[in-house]
Amino acid sequence: MPTTSIPTPPIGRFAPSPTGELHLGSLTTALASYCHIKSLGGKWLLRIEDTDTERCDRQFTEQILIDLEVLGLHWDDDVVYQSERIDIYNEYLASTLRPLTYGCQCSRKDLEQYWAQQDQIPAHTDTATQLTVLPNRKRYPRRCVTKALDRLRHKLRIQLPDYLIGFHDGIQGQQWGNPQQTLGDMVVRRQDGMINYILAASLDDGLQGVTHIMRGLDILPMTTAQISIMQAARLPAIDRWYHLPLICSPNGQKLSKQNLAQPIDTRDPSQLIATALQLLQQPSVEIDTPARMLKQATAQWDNAPLQGQQQLSLVNK
Repeated sequence: MPTTSIPTPPIGRFAPSPTGELHLGSLTTALASYCHIKSLGGKWLLRIEDTDTERCDRQFTEQILIDLEVLGLHWDDDVVYQSERIDIYNEYLASTLRPLTYGCQCSRKDLEQYWAQQDQIPAHTDTATQLTVLPNRKRYPRRCVTKALDRLRHKLRIQLPDYLIGFHDGIQGQQWGNPQQTLGDMVVRRQDGMINYILAASLDDGLQGVTHIMRGLDILPMTTAQISIMQAARLPAIDRWYHLPLICSPNGQKLSKQNLAQPIDTRDPSQLIATALQLLQQPSVEIDTPARMLKQATAQWDNAPLQGQQQLSLVNK
């Protein structure tokens, strides 16, 4: 008898870095990704991106888990900790991704000196296109690509493709980018062994079967690199991309840990949810328990009010 395949549910994820507590910007990302994927009948995964051992702290991880639970943002399956998956990333670097990676001994000081010299090079006109070409002052000049340096004693870079990659963003519209021209050969493992964010995120999204990614607009420039890495690693492609407008303070500054954004106060979780939904320009929900508010927010989730927007201001909340 013919077999019928059971369709797999969409899979989304929230992937905070525990370099601080959740603030209103990260809360809106968590809430949006949760409501969106649940509105599709999907699973919402939680991944703690803690490969940066210098900045990440276990106490922040614990507080993030507590805050999400208090807000009713319950994840499916077990929490994944990237700090426990370093061997997996290194295995990919030693096997599938090895042909694209190479050791690099260039220090930051070396590169600053190189870029300072580039600043002296004037712009020129391309004879074929008649377009003005500016020297690329921040893209890695590929000094070490042919040196065959010891991969374990030096940082590792990955060669990103030098052609246009396009993808449709469900909020920001059609996007195009050439990862080699904008990002160059990125560092994927530091000399001390620390794994770069975009490598770990790319591999984990593929290995966890993530189909829908909803995250902040600040990560949009890295998306073509992620697409390239996932393809090179022979992992399933992401079906849908969504990059949310950034939440900004009244002075236009993005809310972030670096900008000392205030941690959320979960003593009134229902009001927090209402505030975040208002910022996300979603239909209002009745103030109730977090569980009931999330159920209503999920049922009426709509990306349309966010489309084409790059920032949302606290002034309008």
